[in-house]
Amino acid sequence: MSETPAHPAPTAADTPADATATPAKKVKKEDSFPVFVLKLALAVVIFRSFIFAPFYIPSESMVPRLINGDYLLLAKWPYGYSQRSLPFGLPLLPEKRIIASNPERGDVVVFKAPAHDDQDWIKRVIGLPGDTVQMKGGQLWLNNAAVPKVRIADFEVAVSPNTRCYSSQFMAKNAEGADVCRYPRFTETLPGGTSYEVLDLGAHPKDDTDPFIVPAGHVFLMGDNRDNSQDSRYPAEPGGGIGIVPVDNLLGRATVMMWSTDGGAEWLKPWTWFSAARWNRLGGTF
Repeated sequence: MSETPAHPAPTAADTPADATATPAKKVKKEDSFPVFVLKLALAVVIFRSFIFAPFYIPSESMVPRLINGDYLLLAKWPYGYSQRSLPFGLPLLPEKRIIASNPERGDVVVFKAPAHDDQDWIKRVIGLPGDTVQMKGGQLWLNNAAVPKVRIADFEVAVSPNTRCYSSQFMAKNAEGADVCRYPRFTETLPGGTSYEVLDLGAHPKDDTDPFIVPAGHVFLMGDNRDNSQDSRYPAEPGGGIGIVPVDNLLGRATVMMWSTDGGAEWLKPWTWFSAARWNRLGGTF
Protein backbone atom coordinates (compact mmCIF):
# COMPACT_ATOMS: atom_id res chain seq x y z
CA MET A 1 0.00 0.00 0.00
CA SER A 2 1.37 3.25 -1.05
CA GLU A 3 1.57 6.06 1.47
CA THR A 4 0.52 9.60 0.83
CA PRO A 5 3.59 11.70 1.05
CA ALA A 6 3.49 14.07 4.03
CA HIS A 7 3.60 17.80 3.21
CA PRO A 8 5.63 19.86 5.61
CA ALA A 9 3.69 22.50 7.55
CA PRO A 10 4.24 25.96 6.15
CA THR A 11 6.77 28.03 7.98
CA ALA A 12 6.77 31.74 8.62
CA ALA A 13 9.26 32.05 5.81
CA ASP A 14 6.82 30.34 3.40
CA THR A 15 3.81 32.46 4.41
CA PRO A 16 3.28 35.74 2.55
CA ALA A 17 4.01 38.69 4.74
CA ASP A 18 0.58 40.25 4.19
CA ALA A 19 -1.06 37.08 5.54
CA THR A 20 0.59 37.22 8.94
CA ALA A 21 1.49 40.85 9.70
CA THR A 22 -1.25 43.15 10.98
CA PRO A 23 -0.49 46.84 10.30
CA ALA A 24 0.39 48.51 13.57
CA LYS A 25 -2.03 51.28 14.58
CA LYS A 26 -0.48 54.61 15.32
CA VAL A 27 -1.09 55.51 18.91
CA LYS A 28 -1.61 59.23 19.42
CA LYS A 29 0.41 60.40 22.34
CA GLU A 30 -1.71 62.61 24.55
CA ASP A 31 -0.14 65.74 25.98
CA SER A 32 0.60 65.67 29.65
CA PHE A 33 -1.41 68.05 31.83
CA PRO A 34 1.49 70.49 32.31
CA VAL A 35 1.96 70.68 28.52
CA PHE A 36 -1.78 71.32 28.08
CA VAL A 37 -1.67 74.12 30.67
CA LEU A 38 1.36 75.65 28.95
CA LYS A 39 -0.40 75.62 25.56
CA LEU A 40 -3.53 77.14 27.08
CA ALA A 41 -1.51 79.89 28.76
CA LEU A 42 0.26 80.64 25.48
CA ALA A 43 -3.08 80.86 23.64
CA VAL A 44 -4.44 83.26 26.28
CA VAL A 45 -1.33 85.46 26.08
CA ILE A 46 -1.56 85.63 22.28
CA PHE A 47 -5.30 86.41 22.40
CA ARG A 48 -4.89 89.15 25.02
CA SER A 49 -1.83 90.64 23.36
CA PHE A 50 -3.08 90.79 19.78
CA ILE A 51 -6.87 90.41 19.61
CA PHE A 52 -9.00 91.34 22.66
CA ALA A 53 -8.26 92.11 26.30
CA PRO A 54 -10.58 92.94 29.22
CA PHE A 55 -10.29 96.33 30.91
CA TYR A 56 -11.76 97.40 34.24
CA ILE A 57 -12.92 100.97 34.92
CA PRO A 58 -11.61 101.99 38.36
CA SER A 59 -12.54 105.70 38.38
CA GLU A 60 -15.14 108.25 37.29
CA SER A 61 -13.12 110.27 34.78
CA MET A 62 -15.13 108.88 31.83
CA VAL A 63 -18.63 109.32 33.28
CA PRO A 64 -21.24 109.24 31.78
CA ARG A 65 -20.04 106.76 29.12
CA LEU A 66 -18.07 104.67 31.62
CA ILE A 67 -18.62 104.38 35.35
CA ASN A 68 -16.67 102.75 38.15
CA GLY A 69 -17.29 98.98 38.01
CA ASP A 70 -17.64 98.65 34.23
CA TYR A 71 -15.73 95.93 32.38
CA LEU A 72 -15.15 96.35 28.66
CA LEU A 73 -13.38 94.56 25.84
CA LEU A 74 -10.42 96.33 24.32
CA ALA A 75 -9.61 95.63 20.66
CA LYS A 76 -5.82 95.36 20.38
CA TRP A 77 -5.34 95.54 16.59
CA PRO A 78 -6.73 98.96 15.50
CA TYR A 79 -3.55 100.99 16.17
CA GLY A 80 -0.87 98.33 15.67
CA TYR A 81 1.43 96.59 18.11
CA SER A 82 4.53 97.42 20.10
CA GLN A 83 6.40 96.23 23.17
CA ARG A 84 3.62 97.76 25.26
CA SER A 85 1.11 95.31 23.77
CA LEU A 86 2.78 92.37 25.51
CA PRO A 87 2.48 91.31 29.16
CA PHE A 88 5.02 93.11 31.34
CA GLY A 89 6.32 94.95 28.24
CA LEU A 90 8.37 91.95 27.15
CA PRO A 91 10.98 93.10 24.60
CA LEU A 92 9.75 90.77 21.86
CA LEU A 93 8.40 93.59 19.69
CA PRO A 94 9.86 96.99 18.75
CA GLU A 95 9.21 100.02 20.94
CA LYS A 96 7.67 101.72 17.90
CA ARG A 97 4.37 100.32 16.64
CA ILE A 98 4.23 97.89 13.75
CA ILE A 99 1.19 97.53 11.45
CA ALA A 100 0.51 101.03 12.77
CA SER A 101 -2.69 103.02 12.24
CA ASN A 102 -3.70 106.32 13.81
CA PRO A 103 -6.86 106.78 15.90
CA GLU A 104 -9.80 108.92 14.91
CA ARG A 105 -11.22 111.82 16.89
CA GLY A 106 -13.78 110.47 19.34
CA ASP A 107 -12.19 107.03 19.80
CA VAL A 108 -12.13 105.80 23.40
CA VAL A 109 -8.61 104.44 23.88
CA VAL A 110 -6.57 102.62 26.51
CA PHE A 111 -2.93 103.69 26.74
CA LYS A 112 0.18 103.64 28.89
CA ALA A 113 0.08 106.87 30.89
CA PRO A 114 3.28 108.94 30.76
CA ALA A 115 4.76 109.75 34.19
CA HIS A 116 2.48 107.18 35.86
CA ASP A 117 4.69 104.09 35.85
CA ASP A 118 3.13 102.98 32.57
CA GLN A 119 -0.25 102.37 34.19
CA ASP A 120 -3.13 101.62 31.81
CA TRP A 121 -5.49 104.61 31.55
CA ILE A 122 -8.56 105.26 29.41
CA LYS A 123 -9.61 108.56 27.77
CA ARG A 124 -11.21 109.91 24.58
CA VAL A 125 -9.20 111.13 21.59
CA ILE A 126 -9.92 114.82 21.03
CA GLY A 127 -6.94 116.18 19.09
CA LEU A 128 -4.79 114.58 16.37
CA PRO A 129 -1.31 115.63 15.22
CA GLY A 130 -1.37 119.24 14.02
CA ASP A 131 -4.66 120.11 15.79
CA THR A 132 -5.01 123.10 18.11
CA VAL A 133 -7.05 122.31 21.25
CA GLN A 134 -8.29 124.85 23.77
CA MET A 135 -10.93 125.23 26.47
CA LYS A 136 -12.84 128.53 26.70
CA GLY A 137 -15.44 129.02 29.40
CA GLY A 138 -15.93 125.26 29.75
CA GLN A 139 -16.41 124.74 26.03
CA LEU A 140 -14.03 122.77 23.83
CA TRP A 141 -12.47 124.55 20.86
CA LEU A 142 -10.75 122.63 18.09
CA ASN A 143 -8.70 124.35 15.39
CA ASN A 144 -10.13 127.75 16.40
CA ALA A 145 -13.74 126.61 16.10
CA ALA A 146 -16.11 125.90 19.00
CA VAL A 147 -17.18 122.26 19.26
CA PRO A 148 -21.01 122.23 19.51
CA LYS A 149 -22.14 121.54 23.08
CA VAL A 150 -25.86 120.99 23.76
CA ARG A 151 -27.54 120.54 27.15
CA ILE A 152 -29.59 117.35 27.50
CA ALA A 153 -31.29 115.56 30.42
CA ASP A 154 -29.21 115.20 33.58
CA PHE A 155 -27.23 112.01 34.01
CA GLU A 156 -28.35 109.92 36.96
CA VAL A 157 -26.47 107.03 38.57
CA ALA A 158 -27.38 105.11 41.71
CA VAL A 159 -25.24 105.56 44.80
CA SER A 160 -23.48 102.25 45.53
CA PRO A 161 -20.21 100.85 46.89
CA ASN A 162 -18.72 101.72 43.49
CA THR A 163 -20.33 105.15 43.14
CA ARG A 164 -20.21 108.22 45.34
CA CYS A 165 -21.40 111.69 44.38
CA TYR A 166 -18.72 114.20 43.39
CA SER A 167 -20.07 116.61 45.99
CA SER A 168 -23.20 117.04 48.10
CA GLN A 169 -24.81 119.41 45.57
CA PHE A 170 -25.27 116.47 43.19
CA MET A 171 -26.95 114.15 45.72
CA ALA A 172 -30.61 113.46 44.98
CA LYS A 173 -33.44 110.90 45.18
CA ASN A 174 -34.96 109.10 42.22
CA ALA A 175 -38.68 108.39 41.73
CA GLU A 176 -38.43 105.31 43.98
CA GLY A 177 -36.73 107.27 46.74
CA ALA A 178 -33.29 105.70 46.25
CA ASP A 179 -30.11 107.76 46.59
CA VAL A 180 -28.62 108.85 43.26
CA CYS A 181 -26.04 111.25 41.89
CA ARG A 182 -27.47 113.69 39.34
CA TYR A 183 -25.10 115.58 37.05
CA PRO A 184 -25.53 118.21 34.29
CA ARG A 185 -25.06 116.43 30.94
CA PHE A 186 -24.28 117.67 27.44
CA THR A 187 -23.54 116.28 24.00
CA GLU A 188 -20.46 117.31 22.05
CA THR A 189 -20.10 116.76 18.30
CA LEU A 190 -16.62 116.71 16.83
CA PRO A 191 -15.72 117.59 13.23
CA GLY A 192 -16.60 114.52 11.22
CA GLY A 193 -19.84 113.96 13.14
CA THR A 194 -18.80 111.85 16.14
CA SER A 195 -21.08 112.69 19.09
CA TYR A 196 -20.74 111.68 22.71
CA GLU A 197 -21.90 112.83 26.14
CA VAL A 198 -19.91 114.85 28.67
CA LEU A 199 -20.51 116.18 32.16
CA ASP A 200 -19.96 119.78 33.23
CA LEU A 201 -19.98 120.11 37.01
CA GLY A 202 -19.57 123.89 37.09
CA ALA A 203 -16.68 126.34 37.32
CA HIS A 204 -13.29 124.62 37.21
CA PRO A 205 -9.67 125.83 36.78
CA LYS A 206 -9.30 123.96 33.48
CA ASP A 207 -12.46 125.47 31.97
CA ASP A 208 -10.06 127.96 30.38
CA THR A 209 -6.66 126.97 28.98
CA ASP A 210 -4.01 128.22 26.62
CA PRO A 211 -4.05 126.66 23.15
CA PHE A 212 -2.36 123.26 22.88
CA ILE A 213 -0.79 122.36 19.53
CA VAL A 214 -0.62 118.58 19.16
CA PRO A 215 2.86 117.51 17.94
CA ALA A 216 3.46 114.88 15.27
CA GLY A 217 3.12 111.36 16.61
CA HIS A 218 0.93 112.44 19.56
CA VAL A 219 -2.74 112.70 20.54
CA PHE A 220 -4.65 115.00 22.89
CA LEU A 221 -6.85 112.97 25.25
CA MET A 222 -9.65 114.09 27.57
CA GLY A 223 -12.07 112.48 30.00
CA ASP A 224 -15.80 112.83 29.38
CA ASN A 225 -16.21 113.91 33.03
CA ARG A 226 -14.46 117.16 32.23
CA ASP A 227 -14.17 118.51 35.78
CA ASN A 228 -12.99 115.21 37.27
CA SER A 229 -10.31 114.06 34.83
CA GLN A 230 -6.53 114.41 34.93
CA ASP A 231 -5.97 114.42 31.18
CA SER A 232 -3.93 116.16 28.46
CA ARG A 233 -4.83 119.58 29.87
CA TYR A 234 -2.46 118.78 32.75
CA PRO A 235 1.30 118.23 32.48
CA ALA A 236 2.57 114.66 32.59
CA GLU A 237 3.83 114.30 36.13
CA PRO A 238 3.36 111.82 39.00
CA GLY A 239 0.11 112.50 40.77
CA GLY A 240 -0.96 114.84 37.97
CA GLY A 241 -2.02 114.60 34.37
CA ILE A 242 -0.78 112.75 31.30
CA GLY A 243 0.26 115.57 29.00
CA ILE A 244 -0.06 115.09 25.25
CA VAL A 245 0.36 111.34 24.76
CA PRO A 246 2.62 109.62 22.18
CA VAL A 247 0.61 107.51 19.74
CA ASP A 248 3.05 104.66 20.41
CA ASN A 249 1.58 104.46 23.94
CA LEU A 250 -1.84 103.41 22.65
CA LEU A 251 -2.85 99.84 23.50
CA GLY A 252 -6.19 99.61 21.74
CA ARG A 253 -9.75 100.86 21.31
CA ALA A 254 -12.77 100.22 23.54
CA THR A 255 -15.32 98.10 21.67
CA VAL A 256 -18.09 96.62 23.81
CA MET A 257 -19.27 96.59 27.43
CA MET A 258 -19.16 93.02 28.71
CA TRP A 259 -20.05 93.48 32.41
CA SER A 260 -20.84 96.10 35.04
CA THR A 261 -21.28 95.86 38.78
CA ASP A 262 -22.23 98.36 41.46
CA GLY A 263 -19.73 96.75 43.84
CA GLY A 264 -22.36 95.21 46.11
CA ALA A 265 -21.58 91.54 45.39
CA GLU A 266 -20.23 89.23 48.11
CA TRP A 267 -18.51 85.90 47.42
CA LEU A 268 -20.39 84.11 50.20
CA LYS A 269 -23.77 85.35 48.96
CA PRO A 270 -24.14 84.07 45.36
CA TRP A 271 -27.47 85.84 44.83
CA THR A 272 -25.67 89.18 45.15
CA TRP A 273 -23.59 88.31 42.06
CA PHE A 274 -26.77 88.96 40.09
CA SER A 275 -28.38 91.70 42.16
CA ALA A 276 -25.18 93.80 41.95
CA ALA A 277 -25.02 93.59 38.15
CA ARG A 278 -25.98 96.68 36.16
CA TRP A 279 -27.79 94.68 33.47
CA ASN A 280 -28.84 97.76 31.49
CA ARG A 281 -25.19 98.58 30.73
CA LEU A 282 -24.21 95.23 29.22
CA GLY A 283 -23.55 94.98 25.49
CA GLY A 284 -23.16 98.70 24.78
CA THR A 285 -20.71 99.52 21.98
CA PHE A 286 -18.37 102.48 21.45
